[in-house]
Amino acid sequence: MLTTKRTAGVALAIALLSGTTALAETRTLSYYADYDPNPLAAMEALIAEFEAANPDIDVVLQNFDHEGYKTAIRNFLTTDAPDLANWYAGNRMAPFVDAGQFMDVTDAWDANGLNESLASAAASMTMDGKKWGIPYTYYQWGVYFNKDAYAAAGANVPANYDEFVANCELFKAAGIDCLTTGTSALWPGAGIFDYMNLRTNGYEFHNALTSGEIAWTDDRVRATFANWAKIVPYITADHAAIDWQDAAALMSQGKAANYVMGNFAVATFKDGGMTNDNLGFMAFPEIDASIPRAEEAPTDTIHIPAGAKNVEDAKTFLAFIASADAQTKLNAALGQLPINAGSTVGDDPYIQAGFELLSTTPGGIAQFFDRDAPAEMAKLGMEGFQEFMVLPENLDAILERLEAARERIYK
Repeated sequence: MLTTKRTAGVALAIALLSGTTALAETRTLSYYADYDPNPLAAMEALIAEFEAANPDIDVVLQNFDHEGYKTAIRNFLTTDAPDLANWYAGNRMAPFVDAGQFMDVTDAWDANGLNESLASAAASMTMDGKKWGIPYTYYQWGVYFNKDAYAAAGANVPANYDEFVANCELFKAAGIDCLTTGTSALWPGAGIFDYMNLRTNGYEFHNALTSGEIAWTDDRVRATFANWAKIVPYITADHAAIDWQDAAALMSQGKAANYVMGNFAVATFKDGGMTNDNLGFMAFPEIDASIPRAEEAPTDTIHIPAGAKNVEDAKTFLAFIASADAQTKLNAALGQLPINAGSTVGDDPYIQAGFELLSTTPGGIAQFFDRDAPAEMAKLGMEGFQEFMVLPENLDAILERLEAARERIYK
């Protein structure tokens, strides 16, 4: 007994001298991510807060650059998985779920009331009736518009798509593009397609289409393009030759009235001279009143890989990041929107409008075409959208080409 006590005493002394405690062993929680500098600093501050509240957990964050991470995640999930990993919601997470590489965290949602507080993003985190991660930030898309251009054309903010289309004639008479975009990089056109399809057919149909479950030659897809065709003559004519910032300049100058774009463009509009007084924002107009309003909001997420070694602490961290306070702090640094409905946002009117828009959407959250569709399908789709806006008479050939691609890519 004496020997045991002396041995324990020596061990305790050694432990204290080495700066550790013999009473509680610190557990490591490994976290792989791909943050830019400002978000990284915000996440590091939250990690410090989490560790202060959980002194027996040491979070080790390994940060990658964005492009490197896209390759790295496919390797580390199959070799030496961390306990936590960043990714994206919706169909972007589907391959990892299908491959059994992300863990079901439905119990963490249930235990922390997240089905209510994160309700707006619940559908995009659900597969097979289970939740596969925690969403922590998103940002809205919608229609940004120039109030001065509306006044110059004698147009009112439309209540629905029919009114939006009718306004286009007023803008044309005033020498103003009804809708501008810049598709030299292709992706801005996908935002228009997504909203056309969401408003024509709804979230479930849109998700099934981008998942490869519906033919591109389906009459319901043709209905989407028929609605789009109504405004094609009023879109900036040389959109295929300009980038999204060039199109933003057209709207800032009053040469265009509307722009379907994400909230990140607000800074560019303001750099071009717009202010809160003449820069407006609205949800993409309703096309079919029977279709629940769905929105476009690319969502960033955190997951527990199936090979995680410290699952319980990982779930504790997910619950922390899902909290209203943590999401308020993180998104203040990101300049984006918290998903927790109990969070708060600053006094920026576009952030406030986006929070209200997304927190109340009844129809689901789409992730943007190049996140929802596989990379090859996304590229071909966006090329088709650009071609349609230039040569709408090519629609049959475009849809047949996309259908052939679907049959090949989703095998």
